[in-house]
Amino acid sequence: MPSPIESIRSSATLLALVSLYILSITVMSSFTNKAKLTITSTSFSNNGMIPVKYSCEGEEVSPPLNISDIPHDAQSLAVIIHDPDAPLKGGFTHWVVWNLDVKRDISENFKNGEQGMNSSKQYGYMGMCPPSGTHHYHFIVYALDARLNIDKNTDKTGLEKAMQGHILAQGELIGLYKKNKTLMVL
Repeated sequence: MPSPIESIRSSATLLALVSLYILSITVMSSFTNKAKLTITSTSFSNNGMIPVKYSCEGEEVSPPLNISDIPHDAQSLAVIIHDPDAPLKGGFTHWVVWNLDVKRDISENFKNGEQGMNSSKQYGYMGMCPPSGTHHYHFIVYALDARLNIDKNTDKTGLEKAMQGHILAQGELIGLYKKNKTLMVL
């Protein structure tokens, strides 16, 4: 028969293990049960072709986006447009923007918010311009619990780091683009 002190130690150990288990379930559910935004565009459907207008072959303006299911406690939105198919390590980022007002619509040729640096080291949106083949463009929108106080030279990696612990919900729309081949007439 265990002594009273051994019984107390055993009970304390069991209680600590149960507490850690409950805590781990709570932490894991906070990652897996994150709210999901629904992102759409009036210009293209999910996994559909992006019109030339939004590319380097067109007007090179950002396409309109519609965001639904935004959490009521969101304080700002952020957007990253990324091409993982680009022939660069880590892909190519076309747009990094944060501190957008919480609205359902991001208009075409959007210029508000804090415009960060794309992979060409330029501020603002840069149209799709794949060197070859059809590329996938991931339009990722984040609903944040705060406005971010970060440097204007922030790129995709910097924004992702700054958003850690502030993301209430996120959603993604994927568009495709392939350059139009133009024939040269001599």
